[in-house]
Amino acid sequence: MSQTKLFEPFKLGPITLPNRLVMAPLTRNRAIAPGMVPSPLAVDYYGQRASAGLLISEASQVSQQGQGYQDTPGIYSKEQVAGWREVTDRVHEKGGHIYIQLWHVGRISHDSLQPGGGKPVGPSAIRAKGKTFVNGTFTDISEPRALELSEIPGIIEDFKRGTANALEAGFDGVEIHGANGYLLDQFAKDGANKRTDAYGGSIENRARLMLEVSKVVAAVAGADRTGIRISPVTPANDVSDSNPQPLFDHIVEGLNALKLTYIHVIEGATGGPRDIAPFDYASLRKRFKQAYIANNGYDFDLATKVLAEGAADLIAFGKPFISNPDLVERLKKGAPLNAFDKATFYGGGAKGYTDYPTLEAAQAAE
Repeated sequence: MSQTKLFEPFKLGPITLPNRLVMAPLTRNRAIAPGMVPSPLAVDYYGQRASAGLLISEASQVSQQGQGYQDTPGIYSKEQVAGWREVTDRVHEKGGHIYIQLWHVGRISHDSLQPGGGKPVGPSAIRAKGKTFVNGTFTDISEPRALELSEIPGIIEDFKRGTANALEAGFDGVEIHGANGYLLDQFAKDGANKRTDAYGGSIENRARLMLEVSKVVAAVAGADRTGIRISPVTPANDVSDSNPQPLFDHIVEGLNALKLTYIHVIEGATGGPRDIAPFDYASLRKRFKQAYIANNGYDFDLATKVLAEGAADLIAFGKPFISNPDLVERLKKGAPLNAFDKATFYGGGAKGYTDYPTLEAAQAAE
């Protein structure tokens, strides 16, 4: 096996991670209805993967309005906090570290998930082309309404409350979901944001909500326990910007001023080509003085190369962690990886969730 920094420790804020592998947030749609509480299976699922340097939980909505898919967990009720506490306790018992990802989907939702069956909300009343997952099937996204200016402080307050709840639930920190065409990304990108008030128009105005949320979250959790995920050029959820480089240079400069502990950058199209559009990720790296987590399409060789070049500090792996609870050990040994079962990604029970074998178990069964 070639020399690699992947298995070296890394100091992330007050935490020393045992290695530089990050388990990316992965939506699995297995929360318990009607309260959207993490299930006992989630305790096993995250506990099995605690050897990752850092686990980032599946995205968890900060309010009912923030939910966009069936059976995704929240972080706005006492029951949800209690459910997540069981998860964090298990991860910590196994010697792991875990952040929660705080989520508001914005317009990527369905009327049936919204309070009182109302319309999803976004920066503007522009319906996204795409699907959401409701009642066990993929369904067209509902028509949204534009958030009133007077409602925006409430959105920020929801993130603030979600952060306090996450700390109560025992998380080591929080990651703000500013990526993949969800609410904060919708506000930032001019393809979804046609507002003419203080949250629309100029780059500074469109970036305002993401930076305001980041400031409030960091004030509650501590900047050294706050990260954010961004995706400058992904077409996920039908969102785009006409000129993403200056937009994200500005956003990252603002995040750096807040001294957040990391930016988690999806390079290219989420789950797709890394070279979908021209973008200088080194420009973000240069502007942000804390940790840079690189994400999208990484394998052992690419991770080793990027870490050696100093282009990133940590590498996030997504699907490989779904089917390989012991991904760290497998990569260390150069062992083969379990193939994932895409049919079990969203919803269901233990199958395709907690039943993937470790290398040790697979060898014992031979």
